[in-house]
Amino acid sequence: MDYAKLSDESLIVLIARAQPHALSELYHRYNRLVFSLALNTVGDPATAEEITLDVFTRIWQRADTYQAEQAKVTTWLSRIARNRAIDVLRRRSVRPEQHSVAWAEVHPQQLPNGHNPEKITELNLRRAQVRAAVAQLPLNQRQSLALAYFKGYTHQQIADELNQPLGTVKTRIRLAMNKLRKTLQDD
Repeated sequence: MDYAKLSDESLIVLIARAQPHALSELYHRYNRLVFSLALNTVGDPATAEEITLDVFTRIWQRADTYQAEQAKVTTWLSRIARNRAIDVLRRRSVRPEQHSVAWAEVHPQQLPNGHNPEKITELNLRRAQVRAAVAQLPLNQRQSLALAYFKGYTHQQIADELNQPLGTVKTRIRLAMNKLRKTLQDD
C-alpha cells in the first residue's frame, strides 16, 4: 500500500488500526508544522522536539478519538500540539524546583548575616506557605499577580498584555491579594 497517496483522514483510520506506516506518513507530512507550533509557544528547540514526539505518540494512542466532521486532521494536530505546549509552560511556571537551590550549592558564607538556622528555616517555611497559597489561586488571578509583582507591570500593561479590560485586571489582583491574605492569616 502506498501511504503517501492516502488522505489524512485515511491515515488516521489506519493509525487507529495500529498501522505504524500510516503514523510514519502522517509524521512525515506534519512534523514540521507541529514542531513550529511548539517552538513558537515554548521558545526552546529541545522542548519543542519533545512536544512533537509526544504529540505523535498521543496520535498513535488516540487516533480512534478523531472525528472528521468536527475538524480537519491538521486542525486536530495543531490543537493537540498547542495544548501540549501550553501544558509544558504551565508545568514549568508552577514548579518551584526550577528556581530552588540544592543543598550542595549553599555555602555558609551565602547565608544572611545575623540569622540563625531557626530563623532561616522559619523564613523558608513561610516562603513555602506563600507558594502553596499562590498555587491555590485561579490561573487568571495568578497570572495577573505574577505580572504585577514579579515583572513589575503596571495595571495598564497587564491589561494590554492579557488583552483584558483594566477593571478586570484590577479586580483579579485585588481578589488574589485578599485570598492570599486570608489564606496566610489562617495558617
